[in-house]
Amino acid sequence: MFTLSQLLDLINAYLSEELEHDRSPRNLYEPVNYVLAVGGKRIRPVLLMMAYNLYKDDVSNVLSCATAIEMYHNYTLLHDDLMDRADMRRGKKTVHRVWGDNTAILSGDAMLVLAYQYICSSNPEHLKEILDLFSFTALQICEGQQLDMDFELRCDVTENEYIEMIRLKTAVLLAASLKIGAILGGGSKKDSDLLYNVGLYTGLAFQLKDDLLDVYGDPVVFGKKNGGDILCNKKTFLLIKSLEIADDHQSFELNKWINASSYIPEEKIIAVKNIYDEIEIKGLCEKKISFYYEKALDSLSKITPIAQRRERLEDLIRVLMLREV
Repeated sequence: MFTLSQLLDLINAYLSEELEHDRSPRNLYEPVNYVLAVGGKRIRPVLLMMAYNLYKDDVSNVLSCATAIEMYHNYTLLHDDLMDRADMRRGKKTVHRVWGDNTAILSGDAMLVLAYQYICSSNPEHLKEILDLFSFTALQICEGQQLDMDFELRCDVTENEYIEMIRLKTAVLLAASLKIGAILGGGSKKDSDLLYNVGLYTGLAFQLKDDLLDVYGDPVVFGKKNGGDILCNKKTFLLIKSLEIADDHQSFELNKWINASSYIPEEKIIAVKNIYDEIEIKGLCEKKISFYYEKALDSLSKITPIAQRRERLEDLIRVLMLREV
């Protein structure tokens, strides 16, 4: 079994080779290379390779498919940054800030096509099943993004609605990554379905952890200032749950800050965080994260490969749950 570090080295080396290809026009492909070269955790391609490695040893056979997943993920980030008018991503200027909106749209579209090209190099025996899953997942992510945008205009988003949104926008790609790896590795339908659930629950916990870190993470470790979600009134689990259980005074204060058109950013962050502390929302969020974490491990425990084969994947899930960045 490959370690996390070894799999990261493999996918990063493969991506580096791909970035060296001389494609033209340069202004179309340079932003693509820029996005991929910035880095990232490479969680999704690693999950695909780990799932494959549960059944087969030569993970080089799925590097192209793993690259498809990473290419697609970064395509969504490129377009997300454009829609959000974000200035920075992973410590670098976003593509639309460097090359402009039109290039960001077109280069993002190119990344989507490239993702399909990479995935089409998969084992022909499983190609239709993988393409169907990949396409279905891509459509679900679009649905999740639209829900996220819709939520910006609403103040009555429920916890269940939020969980469904992050399932679509975030969790399904982790789930598909694991399932594709299992299919390519020759895992049974039962195993591939269980691994899909592992990814789904891990993805839900992962996004909830992001919500938590935005407010309670160490800025030095997390790499950015706390409170970004608070400033833009983002409908996270913390805000939605707080609005649900707040008393009259807390609800009044939260809505006052949500509807405020003029404020000092630091004051808003402190005020809302104080309400979160009163409600003890951090503990509620951590409890929700643990709930999905345990469901992920339970699904993982039921797959066919022996425990030693599952340990690497279990360790990665634990790392994602305990992360501070």
